[in-house]
Amino acid sequence: MSQAESVVGWGRAVGEDARFADTVSTVVASGLRALGVEEVFTIVGGGVAPLADALQRGKLKIRHLRHEGGAAFAAHEASVASGKPVAVCVTTGPGIYNALTGLAAARADGGRLILLSGATSPSMRGKGAVQETGPDTMPSEIFTRGSLFHFAKIVGDESELPQIFSRLQVGFQRPTGFIAHLSFPLALQTRIATPLDLPKTRASAARPSAQAVAEVVEALRDRRFGVWAGYGALQASRELAELVYRTGCGVIATPRAKGVFSEHDEHYVGVSGAGAHPSVARYMKEYAPEVLLVLGSRLGEVSSFWSPTMIPSQGFIQVDLDESAFGAGYPSAPTLGVCAEIKSFLEDLLSQLPPGFSPAPAHQHPLPRAAALTPRREAGVRTPFLLQEVQRGVVEQSEAIVMAESGNSFAWANHALRFATPGRYRTSAAFGSMGHFVTGVVGAAIVQGKAVVIAGDGAMLMNNEINSAVAYGAPAVWIVLNDARFGLTEQGMQALELTPVETRIPMTDFAAFARSQGAEGLVIEREGDLAAGIRQAMSAKGPFVLDVRIDLQDFAPLLSTRIASLKKQRGEQ
Repeated sequence: MSQAESVVGWGRAVGEDARFADTVSTVVASGLRALGVEEVFTIVGGGVAPLADALQRGKLKIRHLRHEGGAAFAAHEASVASGKPVAVCVTTGPGIYNALTGLAAARADGGRLILLSGATSPSMRGKGAVQETGPDTMPSEIFTRGSLFHFAKIVGDESELPQIFSRLQVGFQRPTGFIAHLSFPLALQTRIATPLDLPKTRASAARPSAQAVAEVVEALRDRRFGVWAGYGALQASRELAELVYRTGCGVIATPRAKGVFSEHDEHYVGVSGAGAHPSVARYMKEYAPEVLLVLGSRLGEVSSFWSPTMIPSQGFIQVDLDESAFGAGYPSAPTLGVCAEIKSFLEDLLSQLPPGFSPAPAHQHPLPRAAALTPRREAGVRTPFLLQEVQRGVVEQSEAIVMAESGNSFAWANHALRFATPGRYRTSAAFGSMGHFVTGVVGAAIVQGKAVVIAGDGAMLMNNEINSAVAYGAPAVWIVLNDARFGLTEQGMQALELTPVETRIPMTDFAAFARSQGAEGLVIEREGDLAAGIRQAMSAKGPFVLDVRIDLQDFAPLLSTRIASLKKQRGEQ
């Protein structure tokens, strides 16, 4: 091989002329930059070596993680934190498969990601190529639009790039999210291509019709009503607050909507669904709203557990960009659906509300504060005490994003933490994949700064990217609820009168595990040491793992409602 050549992929070589000319890979890199993509989370392999090389030379920030699943979760949370689309780049075969769970979570969460992958070149397919990738050896859904990808294809020729990037440009403006997949055969990645000339295409927000807004005003007039805010209202916090202060109505939040309306405000009723506050049921019984204005939620299981006590006498008004959300959670309840972006809808609704418009009587049931706990001397940290200290030392003393993993962590955080502003709390409701936030916290910390995840030991053992956080100096903090078991699974099976199936696991010293990789770590066994431990974690410049040995007797606040839902699903009353 001459010095003018370099080896890429599985033994392929490209000459000096191709390496520094405009190739499909360099055109893709420049196209991504034009779309606002700055970050690429990747596991580089032979099938994407030329593409990865071009992305790096194209001045995109390459984050080489340790597992494709972690890369996808981290990319999603980096996108949420930055407000920009993010790329995931993986190799052929197992690289694609490993990334799918993170991409499915992003799809369910309304994320904006593009998966870039390698594909086996057509002339090599069917010959037993290493990690053979194509429509004949992998499920067709990976390469076509469907329930996972809004747009997907194996790119066959460089002439397709202008149309592809036009589709991506429009897709990434979708307020409901956009997940795309482009798979590039190795031979195509180094082919000479013409630079893109991508004209700007802009999509405007979907506004409701004047008639729809007038119908909503009439449906609310002279009726007791409240707001049930969902994640879709995240960008409409100011307009929601104005509606509340003009009408005096109360606000219920789904778990992902915590902070969309201040949880310290007197009009805040509480969180619904997983980790629900008793004040929500009390509000529905005592105030008895006739109508609930649902903003950006399907009212799915984790948001409502489909409790019949949440159905107001005159039904729901649901506002959502996805028409399939209307009546989805409560198909038997009267529902007026308005297809619109929440911020635009509230702006138009506020402009049409007559002076003095308010429900009668006004909501007067603020969410009570839990009594403060004092540290006890014996070993074993009570989970409510842990969350109390997280509220004091993280939520109230910093601007860090706070994340909650699936399981008990999710329920406790929903129930115990309070946020005054939107965008500070992240959790996964409908999809609920373990391993999402123990890796996602790294992506958020890389792009935005200090980020904290509350996670169980099971999730930490399943998938973590501490090593990647060390590599990039990401100020991520893991607060581990360590009880040497899959806690929610064990408690849930016991509540279902079943024998837990291998739910106990060997105790892990996560602080030592962190230190072995260059991060800081600390074990907390007593409540009196917790506040100082949190201060140490929050002041750390790099990644920090706080291993908290929790009391085995604590039961998650979602357990009874989740068990009731499981029994209903298996035909029990």
